[in-house]
Amino acid sequence: MVELFFLLFLGLELKHFIADYFMQPGWMLAGKGDFRKIGGYAHAGVHAGLSLIVLLLAGTPLLALVGLVLGEFAVHYLLDYSKIHYSRGVHVDTQPRRFWSLHGLDQITHQLTYGAMIYLVLLAKGLA
Repeated sequence: MVELFFLLFLGLELKHFIADYFMQPGWMLAGKGDFRKIGGYAHAGVHAGLSLIVLLLAGTPLLALVGLVLGEFAVHYLLDYSKIHYSRGVHVDTQPRRFWSLHGLDQITHQLTYGAMIYLVLLAKGLA
C-alpha cells in the first residue's frame, strides 16, 4: 500500500507541474474564466489525460478510473475558473502579497483534490 500511495502521490504531483507549467500555452490561459472559450476546457483535459495515465499505472479499477478522470476534469476546470474571477485585477507587481496568497490558495485546492483522488483509489482497491 505504501508503494501505491507514493506512486499516486508523486505521479499526480509531477503531472500537475508538467500540465500547469510546461503544457499550458497562452491560448489556454486566455480561455480560462470564460465558459465560451475552449482554453480552460483544453487545460482541464490535459490534467485529466495525464491523471488517466497515472491512475492506469496504479492499477485503478475501471469504474473508479472513469469517475476520477471525469471528476478531475470538472473540478480542475471549476477551480481554475474560480481563480480567474476571485483574482481579477490582482497583479504580482502591484499587490504581491495578495497575488501570492491567491496563487497559493489555487494550488492547495488542487493538491487537496489529489489527496481525495488518492484516497478514492485506495478505497476502490480495498486498501482504505
